[in-house]
This record gives sequence, structure tokens and C-alpha cells, in this order.
Amino acid sequence: MNPTVGIAVILTVLQAVHCQRIRDLKACLQGQDLRVDCHYENKTSNPLTYEFSLTKDNRKRVIHSTISVAENAFRGRANVTMQRNLVCLHLQGFSTSDEGVYMCELKATNDYTTDLSKNITVIKDKLEKCAGFSLLIQNTSWLLLLLLSLPLLQAMDFVSL
Repeated sequence: MNPTVGIAVILTVLQAVHCQRIRDLKACLQGQDLRVDCHYENKTSNPLTYEFSLTKDNRKRVIHSTISVAENAFRGRANVTMQRNLVCLHLQGFSTSDEGVYMCELKATNDYTTDLSKNITVIKDKLEKCAGFSLLIQNTSWLLLLLLSLPLLQAMDFVSL
């Protein structure tokens, strides 16, 4: 093999390996519903596929997926929203029977990275309530948030005079 071709192949593989990773997986209660936020980094423009699953009693059950078929028990209750660097699972009517280990698995087309999944143990009594502004804070720079709040702060200062 030509050394130049070999180096090009190695660089392509190394670039693919670092194309994406799951940074964080969090779960919270939004009213009676479960929300699982899967934050990721993606350095490619390739289409992203995902799968959310629940493992309970050593049995994996697919909740929502673009990779495989979801189980009937979750079809009417689960939906997924996608934003830049965030995939959110929303499971309606979350109950103790839905407790277990939730997994988020991501794959970008033509990305040969392995183990792009993260798990979180979800127990209803230990879940926090979702913050109302969490998505805004995660996707907005602090400077922009400060600039947007200046008129409100000025109005409060005016009232206190």
C-alpha cells in the first residue's frame, strides 16, 4: 500500500472516531411525564439516528427509535424532540412500572465510532422536577440571556426608586 494512502485512511478513521460523543444524560419529571435529555457533540453534518430503551429485570425494551422498532407498550406514550446537540425523550404518564435503566444510543451515518450510548437509572421518587428554563439556558449563551434581562432589571430599579 502506498504510504500516503495509508496515512489518509488512518486520518479518516481517527476523524470518524471523534465525530460524536454523548456528553450527558439527565432525567427529570415534567408534571406526570418523564423527560430524558441526551446531550451530545457531533462534528459531522451526517444524519443522526437514535434509540431510547429501558432495561428492567434484565430485559431491554425499545421505547422510541429510528434504529429499530419500538415496543407497542410505548408507542402511544413516547415521543422524541431533537434540537442542536440535544435529543429529548418524553414519556407520558410515567409511573413506578417505568422505572429502570434508560439508555440513549446515537449513531451518525457513516460514523464508525463504537459505544455511543449512555445509561441512567431512573427511580420516580428520586427524580427532580424539570427546570422551566433548562432548555433556554442550555442553548443560549449567558451573554445573550443577560442582555435580554437588562430591561427587566432596569424596570425593577425604576420601581424601587
